[in-house]
Amino acid sequence: MEAPHSPAAETALRATRTTEPADTTETAARPGTTLSVDSPERMQELGRALAALLRPGDLVMLTGELGAGKTTLARGLGEGLGVRGAVTSPTFVIARVHPSLVGGPALVHVDAYRLGGGLDEMEDLDLDVSLPDSVVVVEWGDGKVEELSDDRLRVVIHRVVGGADGEAAEHGLTEHGETEYDDRRTVTLTGFGSRWSATDFGVLTR
Repeated sequence: MEAPHSPAAETALRATRTTEPADTTETAARPGTTLSVDSPERMQELGRALAALLRPGDLVMLTGELGAGKTTLARGLGEGLGVRGAVTSPTFVIARVHPSLVGGPALVHVDAYRLGGGLDEMEDLDLDVSLPDSVVVVEWGDGKVEELSDDRLRVVIHRVVGGADGEAAEHGLTEHGETEYDDRRTVTLTGFGSRWSATDFGVLTR
């Protein structure tokens, strides 16, 4: 679903800022910022807004269950970066390169679900692009591609489950006993390394 570009895309997001627990394996550059997104269109808008914070050499790791909205967010990133071609799921080719149409960095969109992990395997994909000169966005990258860069942005998308009033709602059940999923998501952004230490993710909420 394509969302129209709006100069005020950032203001279309309903967001709150919360402090996430520190990563158990290493220290995050700053506390996580959590946004509330209520539709695929606004997830795409978030991607466009986030693209304004990215620069060549950035590694963005997208984490979330199937259907959470990882590719929708990546599509918005591609639009915001002004790259060629529609960003779609790269599942069957592992990686796609989207060259810039505006003189900026290319977008390398990777599905690491079947990727063992590591820089060597990324290089073995024979991508016709220099990774340090590109923005690399990796779906399913946790535990697999961290060694690509000490500086990285981890984006975790959680599906919000809603339901009927009362006890059933607490379990995400409708009045017919079915699990009800809607388009609401929480998106938590956590930056690691000096690259992200001074980044104000609050601009995404304005």
